[in-house]
Amino acid sequence: MLKAQGAEILCRNFTVRGGEIDIIARSGELLLFVEVKTRRPGALASGAAAVDAKKQRFIIRAAEQYLLKYPCDLQPRFDVAEVEYSGSFVRHIEYLAGAFDATGY
Repeated sequence: MLKAQGAEILCRNFTVRGGEIDIIARSGELLLFVEVKTRRPGALASGAAAVDAKKQRFIIRAAEQYLLKYPCDLQPRFDVAEVEYSGSFVRHIEYLAGAFDATGY
């Protein structure tokens, strides 16, 4: 989906001690840190609800480590992709751009 919208995927599953980022991509002047949450149809909680304050801290910590390793002038943004699937078939993707930010962390 990100590639179809013109984004360049820079990294998948970037992992450091204390955090992980599912997808890191460049889209124009933005550096996207994307958390992907999968759910089955009719799930009680949304994918975005699973990205609580604790999970956000882990993602932000990993993003800081990525930027230390790969410095750049792009504006960081934290997104969540909610992927609804049935078996191996993706039924729907809800993409929440700017789902949270690093303010206060």
